[in-house]
Amino acid sequence: MANGPHISIKQLKIDKANTTMLVVIAVAAFVVVFSLISSKTLISQYNYQNRVINAKRVTYNQLKIDVNNATSLEASYESFENQPLNILGQSPSGSSQNSGDNAKIILDALPSQYDFPGFVSSIGNLLSSQNYVINSVTGTDLGSSEPSSLSSGQSTPVQIPFEISVTGTYTTVQQLISTLQLSIRPIVIQQVDLSGTDAALEADITAYTYYQPGVNFSLGTEVVK
Repeated sequence: MANGPHISIKQLKIDKANTTMLVVIAVAAFVVVFSLISSKTLISQYNYQNRVINAKRVTYNQLKIDVNNATSLEASYESFENQPLNILGQSPSGSSQNSGDNAKIILDALPSQYDFPGFVSSIGNLLSSQNYVINSVTGTDLGSSEPSSLSSGQSTPVQIPFEISVTGTYTTVQQLISTLQLSIRPIVIQQVDLSGTDAALEADITAYTYYQPGVNFSLGTEVVK
């Protein structure tokens, strides 16, 4: 009978050692790869948390500045509002054209809406009170297309162009520019055309006033990446 394959004890020990070494190497490689991935994840989380902390710190500092500014603004507003005479030198509680508190005067002078019909009515009352015959107060009412408020950013005054045609004596027409300056609204005169006689002098004026859209204040969120 032929003898079968003969494996020595030494060979078995070598094979066992090789197997053990392969297992150790595989485990070591897994541990190294796992450690590298974990380290990368931890470093990424660490950097992210640092960015979040820095963003919160910036927001906190800005909030402290805003609170201080709000307190200062409130004090300034109350001082401005509670003057014994308004900015036009009249009583805040009087009934004359220039009476009223300062806040109302500012809003009347630079309203937050286009409101062309309201301006026409105001300028018409002013001219009528000075005995001018109003031929027309015209312009393009863009109220439907002009913004009444802005969602963010800074608001700047917007022009409202208009034309006025009045008739008066030579003397009253001479005072027309001064009369228009009595309006609480700022008026910039671009052109004046005169025609007629001293007794019935017609003045056609091209000018513009302003309104300033309000700004809506809202708190937002920011995603830290």
